[in-house]
Amino acid sequence: MRIFISVGEPSGDIHGASLIRELQARHANVDIVGFGGDRMQAEGAKLLYPLVQLAVMGIVRVLSNITTFLSLLSRADRYFRHHRPDAVVLIDYPGFNMRLAKEAKRRVPTLRTIHYISPQVWAWHRGRIPKMAKFLDLMLCLFPFEIPLCAGAGLRAVCVGHPLLDSLAVEKKEHVRDTSLVALLPGSRSKEVRKIFPVMVEAAVKLRETRPSLRFEAAAASETLAMEMRSTLVAHGQDEGFCTITLRSAHDLMQRAGAGMVCSGTATLESTFFGLPMVILYRVAWLTWAVGKRLVKIPWLGLPNVLAGREIVREFLQKDAKPTPIADEMLRLLDDAKVREAQQRAQAEVIASLGERGAAKRGAEAISGMLV
Repeated sequence: MRIFISVGEPSGDIHGASLIRELQARHANVDIVGFGGDRMQAEGAKLLYPLVQLAVMGIVRVLSNITTFLSLLSRADRYFRHHRPDAVVLIDYPGFNMRLAKEAKRRVPTLRTIHYISPQVWAWHRGRIPKMAKFLDLMLCLFPFEIPLCAGAGLRAVCVGHPLLDSLAVEKKEHVRDTSLVALLPGSRSKEVRKIFPVMVEAAVKLRETRPSLRFEAAAASETLAMEMRSTLVAHGQDEGFCTITLRSAHDLMQRAGAGMVCSGTATLESTFFGLPMVILYRVAWLTWAVGKRLVKIPWLGLPNVLAGREIVREFLQKDAKPTPIADEMLRLLDDAKVREAQQRAQAEVIASLGERGAAKRGAEAISGMLV
């Protein structure tokens, strides 16, 4: 059995590695090839290209990498023609992976095309689902409400649950929260750190003016991002005496801090899992925001709010991401135990709605069912 897997971001690389382990547990002679990262490679995948290194997001950044993406599509096409895999499994990263699935189906009509970690078309453009049904054989969904949306468009779908439930459960610790500690979680991409971390620092300065006893800690996803964050502190007249910057410590910090400022994205769901009282921040290039505002079909950006169907966490987006109102909301969380506990109860309900652990196992079972 030969399976091509395409992953374009670090989080997807983790989920891809878990899926590979489950597939290998079921099939002694499964051959995994594709685009991915170090974790997939460590599980035995043969990488045609380390696509995770690109990890771009946003219209402007995608346009600047279009030549690379076209080259990768051409490389995949050659592989499909010469090796004719049994299936192509695409993990998240829809901008590139949907194009890849379409090309794979065109080149080898008999192969199965499967998307794991379904793209958030329910938020951005539900009209894309019938188009996806023309070149996808199976959608492995994270959330139960996605199933009827896919079924109504003629796309076969199975809800496997969210893989974060597995990866985060092993990191859960019994920490007592320190209400004098504030977490700054500006995201794992350079463009996010450049746009969002300065706002977080400015809000932290205002918090310190009101509560001199507060301490701040920021989690950096890499040493490169840590350097960018240190430079931001200096530009705002601060140093690591004001805000400690730690490396790859986000999940630990989410469990220790009294409250946090969190960049919109997967980190908000991770923070929800750990019960971190928080606010959500987001800023992007104006063109990306302008296009997104025309496409988005839901009233919230943060996943906890989307899943709850109401705003359980305050969102400060684009022009509204200003230091003073952010600091005011943070003080409300830090000073009022009832406010914190109400948010944490809502967070627990959101996590309970995601179902049980075992997403990779259920995903591998669904893939095997199509191929055996």
